[in-house]
Amino acid sequence: MSLALYRKYRPKKFADLVGHEYLVEIFKNAAKRNKLAHAYLFYGSRGTGKTTIARLIAKIANCQTASSLSKDGEACGRCKACQEIDGGHAMDIIEIDAASNRGIDEIRNLKESIKLSPSSLRKKVFIIDETHMLTKDAFNALLKTLEEPPEHAILILATTEYEKIPATIISRTQKFHFKKISIQEIIKKLKTICQKEKLKAEPDALELIAAAAVGSLRDAESLLDQMSALASEISLSTVEKVIGQIGFKKVITLANNLINKNLNGAMEYLFELNQGGYNLVELNKELISYMRRVLSLKVNPDLEKLFSQELTNEELNQMKKHSQLIDTQKQIAILKSLIRAYSEMRYSPFAVVPLEVAFIENLNE
Repeated sequence: MSLALYRKYRPKKFADLVGHEYLVEIFKNAAKRNKLAHAYLFYGSRGTGKTTIARLIAKIANCQTASSLSKDGEACGRCKACQEIDGGHAMDIIEIDAASNRGIDEIRNLKESIKLSPSSLRKKVFIIDETHMLTKDAFNALLKTLEEPPEHAILILATTEYEKIPATIISRTQKFHFKKISIQEIIKKLKTICQKEKLKAEPDALELIAAAAVGSLRDAESLLDQMSALASEISLSTVEKVIGQIGFKKVITLANNLINKNLNGAMEYLFELNQGGYNLVELNKELISYMRRVLSLKVNPDLEKLFSQELTNEELNQMKKHSQLIDTQKQIAILKSLIRAYSEMRYSPFAVVPLEVAFIENLNE
């Protein structure tokens, strides 16, 4: 059985990471100076690289090639320790899923295990995923370990819900926030995978996969894997139908009709999409998101910097053009109608009707 793409293309060194440049610099400098901390807390959205970087830290903590570490802060990838960690069979790298091992007994076992010296590596590394799932008693037990960690141990806590981690735990770790990966960086990685796997994919299809992943590179790679199993060539229409989302160009076409007050064009295109079996509820959701951004750019052009992290250059340029065409009050009225239609569409046997009514209300002048 072939490996899933997200596992096959998981970074083996810091240079392979997508995004998180400032984190990479911090950990590479720590490796060069042999200044790794005894406890870290990684928090942020799922699929953004928390456990991947935790494994890379385990490698630089145990790499046997000192010249590689001192030169560029990277593990060599060739020594016995690096190969054991890459292969997933290093006994001194212990990964714990707190979602299914959340009780005090599991943490007590960790406390006993952490006292023992590493069996073959220089450092024993404990990676606790979904740390926020631990019970109160388990957190108390973990706290004692963090207060007096042995020299040979490193603890790395990873969580998607930072606010659920007790302050006493947070204060005893070095904290790092993992931001969502930008859509441009995800698309770039997907294109690289397609080239290596000899997959044919339409650019618009990759853009939609990247957008649907909402900043999670792992989700994007899993979606690409799913699509590659369905068709020899990944098309936009295939992605739209499988994941139930609508491509950007379709949203743009409808938005263009709304902004230019073209009722006939909007109704005809909506009819085509309905006949084509597209998910109109998702279509309206994407339309609301787009029109909201257009309005935001109108009132605050500085938001362009933030939107550039979530959009392609083509999408952002189109959005800027539309923001210059709209009337603020009219755009607010359209948004309110679309939001009301979305609420009604979710429970209506005729999903197209509320959206048609919203178009007519705002364009029939």
